[in-house]
Amino acid sequence: MLNSRRDFLRATGIAAGGAIASHYFPASLVRAQGNSLDAMRAQMGAAPIAATKLGDRLLLLSGPGGNVVVLHGPQGKVVVDGFVQPAWPRLKETLDGIDATPIKSLIDTHWHFDHTDNNANFRAAGAGIIAHDKTAARLREPHDLLGMHFDPAPSAAMPTQTFPAGLNLQINGESVELTRVGAAHTDTDIFVHCKTSDVLHMGDVFFNGMYPFIDASTGGHINGMIAGVDAALKIVTARTKIVPGHGPLGSRPSLEAYGHALRTVRDRVQAQKTAGKTLAEVQAAKPSADLDASWGKGMMGPDDFVAIVYNTLR
Repeated sequence: MLNSRRDFLRATGIAAGGAIASHYFPASLVRAQGNSLDAMRAQMGAAPIAATKLGDRLLLLSGPGGNVVVLHGPQGKVVVDGFVQPAWPRLKETLDGIDATPIKSLIDTHWHFDHTDNNANFRAAGAGIIAHDKTAARLREPHDLLGMHFDPAPSAAMPTQTFPAGLNLQINGESVELTRVGAAHTDTDIFVHCKTSDVLHMGDVFFNGMYPFIDASTGGHINGMIAGVDAALKIVTARTKIVPGHGPLGSRPSLEAYGHALRTVRDRVQAQKTAGKTLAEVQAAKPSADLDASWGKGMMGPDDFVAIVYNTLR
């Protein structure tokens, strides 16, 4: 699935939605191809849903969009992120198959469609939507991103509860801590930490096994990504199960390796940019070459990742 998503991004590019997009995103990706949101939804939505048990009451679902975590029990289900719209019937069937309790809440880790696309469906199923204040603000705006145009979200898809910094939920014997990360992948990112079970969902601050996409058009920044990883490392242990936004279930060592890769590329690119090198010159120097075999096979190719890092640095 990741390869097909990467290929789709190569084909559709990132829309040149004004000066912000053309400044931050790699020139090789700034090739508007019209509205391809339906195509992206269809492609991602076709992926099967895979389930991994994280604990007695916690389940990881992966496939048609960002990774989903389900906390289930007698007080109802709390779902973290919700896949893309075409996956809704299968997702609802999967959730209903866990137990007979209703869906109580959906938590959005950030505003991107592959995490929030089913907000309206969850609300129609009786769930409340919990998100950071900035997620609600971004959902109210139009966006041009990844070759797709996004209209403001309809009222039926908006969060029903927002918070500015943090929120704690006590449900099904679990203490669930929601914490704002700050501007990292976007300026809407939160962590969802199931503290009792020691499971942390990092949203798209963590792309496990691949260079991350950083949405600078809505506040994302390489320094924020690194700060987010550092913040997560302060709360995880050797036993913590770490759920990335994309990629396989992670652990403290895999998060440390990811943080090392981000910091290494950032530092190398920063040194060359400070020395006056152009983006083309920095890309030609291949600052990520020794890391590419491990990290360069996901949705962001090495040159594209270097370009986004370069363009978010001063």
